[in-house]
Amino acid sequence: MAEWVWEGRTRAGEVRKGVIQAESEKDAHLLLRQRNILPDKVRQKRKTLSLPGFGGRVRAEELVVFVRQFATMIDAGLPLVQCLDILSSQEPNKFFKKVLTDVKESVESGATFADSLRKHPTVFDSLFVNLVAAGEIGGILDTILNRLATYIEKNVKLVRQVKGAMTYPVGILVVAGGVVFALLKFVIPTFEKMFADFGNAKLPTLTQVVINASNWFGQWWWAVIVGIGVFLYAFKQAISTERGREIFDTVLLKFPVIGSLLRKVAVAKFTRTLGTMIASGVPILDALDIVAKAANNKVIEKAIYFVRDKISEGSNMADPLAKTNVFPSMVVQMIAVGESTGAMDTMLQKIADFYEDEVEVAVESLTKLLEPLMMVFIGGIVGTVLIAMYLPIFSVAGNVQG
Repeated sequence: MAEWVWEGRTRAGEVRKGVIQAESEKDAHLLLRQRNILPDKVRQKRKTLSLPGFGGRVRAEELVVFVRQFATMIDAGLPLVQCLDILSSQEPNKFFKKVLTDVKESVESGATFADSLRKHPTVFDSLFVNLVAAGEIGGILDTILNRLATYIEKNVKLVRQVKGAMTYPVGILVVAGGVVFALLKFVIPTFEKMFADFGNAKLPTLTQVVINASNWFGQWWWAVIVGIGVFLYAFKQAISTERGREIFDTVLLKFPVIGSLLRKVAVAKFTRTLGTMIASGVPILDALDIVAKAANNKVIEKAIYFVRDKISEGSNMADPLAKTNVFPSMVVQMIAVGESTGAMDTMLQKIADFYEDEVEVAVESLTKLLEPLMMVFIGGIVGTVLIAMYLPIFSVAGNVQG
């Protein structure tokens, strides 16, 4: 998709100019005529070298505030350019301010709001842009923006729940790794020197094993760190390939407890996104294409593309969805009911609400399960080392008593 700079006249004879996105110059002419503009000049926009910006991230919370305020202004009858001017002037995030200013200038030059947003894919994804385009065409931009804000809020909540469930065990594992490193590198060598003063007394088997492990680690600790780094790099490279990512995602979905949680998250995200897009008037095939790209799981993405292909061939949604064996039977049956009653968007939102509640319950259960397991894990490591270090002391104390 290329950008084309154009100049033309409306049917009233008013001179207009701007930038439009199209595959070719011919397509650009057709798009302008569809907007009742007779083009005089159309040329491809020159590409400019842009340096990567720093601190250029827009948080979901900032996007929600922008969308809510924008919807309120549009509903109050303010012109689009004026809304963008007000919101960009009061935006504290400098990167987002620059993006909004660029969008405003693009709209002023004659581009549609959706085309202007499409120039900033790192801030406004394909879901956002397509919903805005549907809102512009249908004349319900304020309604669409409110739906978008609700969708983003619910998606942020879902992501936070999953991150919360993963943060605790990862944090505990990092602490456990630090404890083991300190014990092997500093604590056990101190005990070893003390045991050497006992003479040539034979140490208990457990104590000798732990000391041997400490000696090995003291000599090869750098190799352990390098090995972990190499493994992580190789793992990252493997999952960056299509086949590697598919294998990883398949294993992840079959993993006990975590696999069930991730499946529920995927169902909630799929139904929420699809329901929002269908309710906003986005064609089903376009909606499924966007939902598949946003799945973040190759197994689920493949399943959604399979459903999309079958629908394009004339099938309904429920039958191919059942054949994928990815989505629960309850979801398939509820979607079938939604198709037969003509209330697909409402049914999808109900499924999303149900599975978002299920994710919340699953996260709480997982956290409660992991807490004692992690405590036992760390306690077992520290306890084993302590017992191993104190066994010779108890043995010496017994000999002295004898």
